[in-house]
Amino acid sequence: MSHRRPLLPYLVLTGGVLIVATASILIRLAQQQGVGSLTIAAGRLGLAALVLTPLAWWRAGTELRSLSKRDYWLGGLSGLFLAVHFATWISSLAYTSVASSAALVTTNPLWVGIASLVILKEKVSRAALIGVALTFAGSLLIVLSDAGATAQTRYTAPLLGNSLALTGAVAITGYFLIGRNLRQRLSLLAYIWLAYTSAALFLLIASQFSGQGIFGLTPLAYLLLLGLALGPQLLGHTSFNWSLRHLSATFVAVAILGEPIGSALLAWLLFGESFASLQLAGFVLLLLGIYVAARSEAGQT
Repeated sequence: MSHRRPLLPYLVLTGGVLIVATASILIRLAQQQGVGSLTIAAGRLGLAALVLTPLAWWRAGTELRSLSKRDYWLGGLSGLFLAVHFATWISSLAYTSVASSAALVTTNPLWVGIASLVILKEKVSRAALIGVALTFAGSLLIVLSDAGATAQTRYTAPLLGNSLALTGAVAITGYFLIGRNLRQRLSLLAYIWLAYTSAALFLLIASQFSGQGIFGLTPLAYLLLLGLALGPQLLGHTSFNWSLRHLSATFVAVAILGEPIGSALLAWLLFGESFASLQLAGFVLLLLGIYVAARSEAGQT
């Protein structure tokens, strides 16, 4: 006899998507303050790690001290993928529209679905695959609309920005898959501390070598970085990691595609980034894909 999954994981995931949708706006505002993209990424993860460290070692210190070297290496590798994701995606927002950047960086369900089949040997239903295809098609329409003549004159380098966002999508796929493996034996707090702290170290090193230091910023810039750390990073991404223990990696990745819709709406309200017809069509396909994947997940026994 079939049974429905608990509602809580879906509510947590939805809340995470809404919070993370504000990230593009906070990043764009920080860039307008003259903050470099690597500095934004390092500040976001660094502040999140600082907030998380005392809590992690208080609640999960025994667990962290007893971890195997293999798990520490996997946690570091997860952090590296996360660092590459944020470095490339945040950089993309300096060159292309919020809508295209957010849409492309969340095309990772395609890569997660393929990797889940090949590496994790997970079974992916036909409906879930249809959902992935719809969301990918929607993202593609949004990107194509941003490649038009109007976008080329409005944004500095849309093709470069889109390429960076796509690189971020591939990188976050590795982060999700390693997290799926580690979360089977690590608590949420222990895992996110490993991933966030190692990602912060990688980004701090990269920002220093690139000449983008984290000191000497304006008070508003530091406030924006703190907002990114507490909101999208700690609340948003942590909810994704929590959801991975209760929902499939493919579904979590597909649901996150709601982020570009919220980001694009906020960019329209705050920055006047209007929608083209292809973008609107892409948003419809994204929502349809999320709905199809959600129905498939909810109907599993």
